[in-house]
Amino acid sequence: MSLKKKMAVSTLAVSMAAASVAGFPFSSKGLAEHFGVSTASAAAVTNAGVKAKVEKIYAQLTETERQALLAYEKEAGNISAEIFEQIFQPVLSKLALEADDLATAHEAFKSVSSVVYDVYDKDYTAIKAIRYDVKNVDLLKKIADKAGVKNLTADDFNEFLFGDKGVEAELRAMISNKSTNELLNLIANASSTDEALNTLLDEAVTKVLNHHTVEGGLTVSQVVYNLNITPGDIKLSLKNLKDTIPTAAPAVKALALAYVRAYINEPVTPNPENPGPSNPSGGNGTVTTPVTNPTATPGLYDVSKLVTIVGNKATLKLVDADVLKAFDALVAANAGKTGLTLTLNLGTVNAATVEVPLSKAIIEAAKAKGIANIAITFNGLTVTIPVGQFSEAITLTASTVADTTVSSISSLKLASSVYEFDLTVGGVATTTFKQPIIIKLPLKNTEGLDKELLSVAKVVYGALQFQGGVLDGEHIVEPRDTFSSYAVLENKVSFKDVASVQAWAGRQISVVAAKGAIEGVGNGNFAPKSNVTRAEFAKMLIRALNLENNSAKQSFGDVSSTAWYAPYVAVAAEKGIITGRSAAKFDPNATITRAEMATMISRAVKSINPATTTSVSALSQFSDAGKIAASLKDGVAFAASNNLVIGNAGKFSPNNTATRAEAAVIIYRTINFK
Repeated sequence: MSLKKKMAVSTLAVSMAAASVAGFPFSSKGLAEHFGVSTASAAAVTNAGVKAKVEKIYAQLTETERQALLAYEKEAGNISAEIFEQIFQPVLSKLALEADDLATAHEAFKSVSSVVYDVYDKDYTAIKAIRYDVKNVDLLKKIADKAGVKNLTADDFNEFLFGDKGVEAELRAMISNKSTNELLNLIANASSTDEALNTLLDEAVTKVLNHHTVEGGLTVSQVVYNLNITPGDIKLSLKNLKDTIPTAAPAVKALALAYVRAYINEPVTPNPENPGPSNPSGGNGTVTTPVTNPTATPGLYDVSKLVTIVGNKATLKLVDADVLKAFDALVAANAGKTGLTLTLNLGTVNAATVEVPLSKAIIEAAKAKGIANIAITFNGLTVTIPVGQFSEAITLTASTVADTTVSSISSLKLASSVYEFDLTVGGVATTTFKQPIIIKLPLKNTEGLDKELLSVAKVVYGALQFQGGVLDGEHIVEPRDTFSSYAVLENKVSFKDVASVQAWAGRQISVVAAKGAIEGVGNGNFAPKSNVTRAEFAKMLIRALNLENNSAKQSFGDVSSTAWYAPYVAVAAEKGIITGRSAAKFDPNATITRAEMATMISRAVKSINPATTTSVSALSQFSDAGKIAASLKDGVAFAASNNLVIGNAGKFSPNNTATRAEAAVIIYRTINFK
């Protein structure tokens, strides 16, 4: 929407609300912010800059229009208490005010109505009186008490009108698909103005009143909801006002047209700190506010036109109300489903750094509406954030950095750009997360590379740590519980002592080692026939399945918090993948049997794919099935059913200790399990 449209609609919201909402004091802060100035105090509304803008608008009024404002002020200011109560009876009946408070509300309405004329006639005294009059303040406090909210102030009504989730924002969204001429015709056409504008206002007010269910929702909406004041009550009051005070509609039109005349051809000098998108058609130099439709495709919100670029940094500027609409569309399209994800598609962004702020209102709304994740995608990169772990505003920053960040410390071939990720929570930099954030990195220059050996690498103190990742077409997906710099590389790992197992385990060892899930024993050796300890297999399994979580805790007395295997044991124990020998003993250095290994694999796979089934006849293929401990039979049966483990010559050998080569094979099969 163009700036001229935005200003016209802003005037509509101001004048309609001022003319129609009983006893709602108009805020001096709201007026000052409306004209783009700081409001350290009420006096700020009288500064020269604001007065100049007001006078510019006032100068555009024709004598007929000025008389329309004056006529409304006089008519609204002269209505009796009885008529006031009749007009707003649908709302006042729910407030159940006492006689003195009704009188205060009546006087406040007359003061608000006079502001419509006075501020455009250079008289600002009424605003301060409305905001600070003791009777008005006390009335708002009583209404807040009735509604069970902590506080209700004049500024809350300002937020109701002008906030990100307020009437003005809703009106802007409603007319975002209208041309400037259509908007001017809407305002100027005397035969249709009442109906058209009141319909817009009705819809906007209804939507804004629905902002009450989320923590941090609009206070006015919460008050209205708690007092059982319905949108129908509001609409009926507005109709009563229009029918009772005929001068209201002409006053609305007069203000809107004056605003348009004042600014419709006004060239706009972009703010160098926030230039916004340019007007592709040139024209009068106006800046066009992007048009988006958050409900067009449920689950995918195209926000590409909400991205602004300054220098080499792009910033997404969301409107909370629109994101909530996208949430609602997603929920409506997936009734009864859980784990929903809303994707914000920024499109192609020509900047090295992209910043995506998500307000506290968005985070809380997502949780309240059952949205599990918010995904941000641009330039082929996708970052999926589980929002349930956060209770404050968050900001994701993703930067594409120089390839030398990695190529200077490794000769391995890059298969992606190098990305650096940062996250702030409540303005505080955060590098670890309770629930992993999933990064989906686009691949490039993969011709001639062995894709099965591709792995996400993390840059840590000038060295690379390989994290694995799952191929998804021309992307690789990796959940991360920490943030740093990441890239995808072809990680060729070879060992000099695997010839004896090359035929059945050689490839598997190479792939699992490339993913960082299994390591050699030093000096280029793998020791394929050595036994695997419980601690070693816990690490292999957690790393291979991307289940790492530094926030996991364990309480085994024989697992030191500083041991290399402690974080892996903690995750495995927390997820029920592995159990201790007792509540206090894990026995990390004990060897693991084939049956135990199969059971751990089964539990891990089930934790990720709970719908996977077990064949009841799976164990019948093994002649030694009777040797499997009763507590391990289900796990072995599941692993055998899904070809995660196989026997040898018709035997499973459940009690044999597992070798490192066998562990690599079973981990490889697990990585590729679908």
